[in-house]
Amino acid sequence: MANKVLAEIGVIGGTGLYAMQELKILKEIKVKTPFGDPSDKIILGTLSGIKVAFLPRHGRKHAMLPGEINQRANMWALKSIGVKTIISASAVGSLKEELAPTHFVFPDQFVDQTKGRPSTFFGNGIVGHVPLAEPFCMDISDMMYAEAKKLGIVCHKGGTYCCMEGPGFSTKAESHFHRAMGYDIIGMTMATEAKLAREAGLHYAPVSLVTDYDCWKEGEEVNQHKVSETVHANVENIRRLLVKAIPLVAKTGCRNGCPTFTKNSLLTHKENFPAKTYAKLKLILEG
Repeated sequence: MANKVLAEIGVIGGTGLYAMQELKILKEIKVKTPFGDPSDKIILGTLSGIKVAFLPRHGRKHAMLPGEINQRANMWALKSIGVKTIISASAVGSLKEELAPTHFVFPDQFVDQTKGRPSTFFGNGIVGHVPLAEPFCMDISDMMYAEAKKLGIVCHKGGTYCCMEGPGFSTKAESHFHRAMGYDIIGMTMATEAKLAREAGLHYAPVSLVTDYDCWKEGEEVNQHKVSETVHANVENIRRLLVKAIPLVAKTGCRNGCPTFTKNSLLTHKENFPAKTYAKLKLILEG
């Protein structure tokens, strides 16, 4: 565990988020974790006078598939430097007509359809089950939604994020199935992050940036070229939002009690913790 807090707010996203004109980069640090290497070095800087840690989800070279991201290492690394709140920005496809490309969505639920990704810190002798009925820190999400509205960003509050395995996009049958299930948006990364953030006792608030209509809408089928074009359009708006929202994070409450879930979710008594597993999880269990 770090001896001092380097940043209490972490932002997970892409290149555009740490190439912000408003961001004063102080240094980059490489964090070693018991779970291997994070996606990249953590970029430490100040934004609107607040210390922030930026972590490129897919690495700076975007060289990792969604299923290859070492999410446990990412969460452990951010917590180890003092991060308490994570703002997560990611591209999504829309499953509803009214959620158009370039719109922002602040979801309040997710459905996890990923396969075989490590999505828990528990196991190997220590058992815990955290509640996920309300998987995000909605006070922070509500604050960001309000700030986005003030900035004139077209945005939507609430909705269900379907997390698919990828890396291929949906078939039309899958897209129509997800629409029939009532899901709102679809992506490939957020569910795993949210589960691990909850276990790590972090406030986690996702911002979903709509890039396409998945493939359910005739003539609007998704492809990487379309996604990349819309991502560039979204980046400016997410930058504007972060500049306004980050100074408000410390003043925002938490009706969920995010930091308390893990200590109340353990089934294994401390005297029965295997020493090796406890050493890896001490930061999570006691930090």
